Amino acid sequence: MKILVVVIHPDIHSSVFNKRWVEELQKFPEEFHLHQLHQRYPDERIDVEAEQKLLEKFDKIVFQFPFYWFNCPPFFKRWLDEVLTYGWAFGKNSGYKLSGKKIALALSIGIAKKEYNKGEKYKYTMEELLRPFELTFDYIKADYQPFFGHYGIELNSSDHAVEQSTKSYLEYLRQF
Repeated sequence: MKILVVVIHPDIHSSVFNKRWVEELQKFPEEFHLHQLHQRYPDERIDVEAEQKLLEKFDKIVFQFPFYWFNCPPFFKRWLDEVLTYGWAFGKNSGYKLSGKKIALALSIGIAKKEYNKGEKYKYTMEELLRPFELTFDYIKADYQPFFGHYGIELNSSDHAVEQSTKSYLEYLRQF
């Protein structure tokens, strides 16, 4: 079954890593269904019912975005607030429509991985920083999976680094 990859990038055309990942995944339409939120909703007016119906069609969902300011792009947060509604995603008499579906994050991360280890530059690990996403998906009874992250894009965005990350991302998705 195909994997739904929801891409949230406010400027995908200027992106290096996320843009290349999308280009690669587009080569395999039998494996991946790409859904680019900023392209679908340039005015950021979300069709909640359409989004919910799309999510219901897939058992595996990956949210791909740049991780900056220790969080997701604001449009993704808004999307979560509007789409994961009471009575649909959670709550009394809810269908828990995403229950049991595998959900993961795929992140392009600016700084080096070692900087997120305790005792280095920041005192929090990526797993700790991503805890709100884990809690959100646990709350709606989805099966939250380990994230994919490519670190150090600010330090090395050479063609080789981009291609290596693309290869790693494709392998991650195929094992997902």
